Amino acid sequence: MSKKLAIAMFGQKRLSREGGVEIVVKELCTRMVQNGCDVTCYNRAGHHVSGAEYDDAGKTEYEGIRQKFVPTIERRGLAAVSSSAFAALYSAFGKYDVVHIHAEGPAFFCWIPKLFGKRVICTIHGLDWAREKWKFGVGSKFIRQGEKNAAKYADEVIVLSKGVQDYFKETYGRETHFIPNGVNRPQIREAKLITDHFGLEKDSYILFLGRLVPEKGIRYLVEAFKNVKTEKTGHCRWLQRYGFLYGGIERTGEG
Repeated sequence: MSKKLAIAMFGQKRLSREGGVEIVVKELCTRMVQNGCDVTCYNRAGHHVSGAEYDDAGKTEYEGIRQKFVPTIERRGLAAVSSSAFAALYSAFGKYDVVHIHAEGPAFFCWIPKLFGKRVICTIHGLDWAREKWKFGVGSKFIRQGEKNAAKYADEVIVLSKGVQDYFKETYGRETHFIPNGVNRPQIREAKLITDHFGLEKDSYILFLGRLVPEKGIRYLVEAFKNVKTEKTGHCRWLQRYGFLYGGIERTGEG
């Protein structure tokens, strides 16, 4: 009987749906276990972004995937750094064939498991140093160095877009693997909840779903909507628990 491929993963907060990285890791790990791999995820300690009541789900939901929680400094800018540093050390000393690191910041530490003879894969989910929240200061420099370390030390680099693939080739002369994120086939359900909660009927609204950050381009959608002659109403609703506004954009079709 052949030995199972042992894989360690880090860079995600935990196996949840808190963000794009977490969704990718959860889907990838689930399929790897189904294909006979031995997968260990090194997750951050601390609370789920939606509240402490969601913590237990992240620890018990995904059977077959070994989850370990590493020490984490729960302060802005330090959570990802501290958890990734510990995860890199644990994976370096663990009995793994491959260490798979997600995102540019965590990739800063890719040289540690590499130093201990592990095969290292880095998935670059985007040029994080260029995002609005990290464009300036120490955070940007740290993430940029993570990108450089991935290009220099990783055995293989995975990118999600052709643009980032071209960037790595032009900037570092590094060949990468273009593997775009997949999607599950949607389960089509009647939009009853939307009607019940918001009073909106099918084809009567425009929906934007994403984080309210500049790089998502919501401002372009809002401005475009203002210039469209339509009787549809565009409602912007944000969770008050995050301190965002609650409001709407009205269009009646008069020019």
